[in-house]
Amino acid sequence: MEEIRKSKENVRIILEGNFSVLDKANMIELLEDFPQKMKDALRLGQEFSISSQISPISVQKLKNIVVLGMGGSAIGGNLLSTYLADELPIPIIVIRGYDIPKFVNKDSLVFAVSYSGNTEETLSTLKKCLKVKARVIALTSGGKFETLSIENNFPIIKVPSGIQPRAAISYLFFPILKVLEKLGLIKGRNEEIKETVNVLEELSKEYRSRSPLKNNLAKKIALSLYQYLPLVYGSEGLLEAVAMRWKTQINENSKWPCFWNVFSELNHNEIVGYEIENNINRQVKIIYLEDKEEGSLRIEQRREITRKIIEDKVAEFIVCTTKGKSKLARMFSLIYLGDLVSYYLAILNQIDPSPVAGIENLKKELAR
Repeated sequence: MEEIRKSKENVRIILEGNFSVLDKANMIELLEDFPQKMKDALRLGQEFSISSQISPISVQKLKNIVVLGMGGSAIGGNLLSTYLADELPIPIIVIRGYDIPKFVNKDSLVFAVSYSGNTEETLSTLKKCLKVKARVIALTSGGKFETLSIENNFPIIKVPSGIQPRAAISYLFFPILKVLEKLGLIKGRNEEIKETVNVLEELSKEYRSRSPLKNNLAKKIALSLYQYLPLVYGSEGLLEAVAMRWKTQINENSKWPCFWNVFSELNHNEIVGYEIENNINRQVKIIYLEDKEEGSLRIEQRREITRKIIEDKVAEFIVCTTKGKSKLARMFSLIYLGDLVSYYLAILNQIDPSPVAGIENLKKELAR
């Protein structure tokens, strides 16, 4: 028992140390500077000039908005889709892969997103969108995307290079939001944006690396998840894409398995996976993402009943609640918490959060 106590204390000490030995690309600086990066991303969207190819008349004829992307470059589209679902008169569809569906055509507004500018699958879908004469806006830091955009004379939102795509979420979300505003497809967001910046600035003080464990929720959650299997549960609507974001950040930053699901879909399948007592479930910690501002009564009832059914079958339930009043602030408050949790979990795992060797090795094999 004494050895276990000492081991836990050693792990705690790691979170109070200097992370620069592991964090060679200084990802923590990007995370702590998130509010400023958000402001810069909004500036890029505000300065973007709407192309003559996308006139007010053509906007009225739009049937859908399509976001092309993979991984960290695509998550902005998922977040926009859930965030704007109750306002946009047309759907936002995220396409991850090599092909486009038949409905993508000249009446589609396409945001082709590849942070590196060289994503194989997204280059394929972009070329197919050009063939069907969709109205394309590219968002990239350069690469083949930039070259293709110049050759085909469609507009580019150029974002800063040198960042891991998953750490560039501000640049992959807010410029598109601003463009949709400028096109008149959604209302202005100035008050929501102002509140979101304020909320994130406060959270940055709490979650930053210099903030001690006892005052730092992100560090506490990472410590709790250490050596366990995280399952992230969101709810249909605003927190669905946020749950996906938590999952992918833990995969890529922490180099750790993680899975996600949403209410009420998980009540029709996953809940049954806890019926048999087993050692696997004892290694599971469930993260409940909670939005008290918007949750429907029926979903809340499902969440509480589900917790009663499975709470004694897993290691722990961790409830993470949104901050702020506006939808944007609430959504990004939990995105920000998840990003920092995944960073601190990487530190506990004694791994540099930035490199993604598995992805790079796969690309090398495909290139042969």
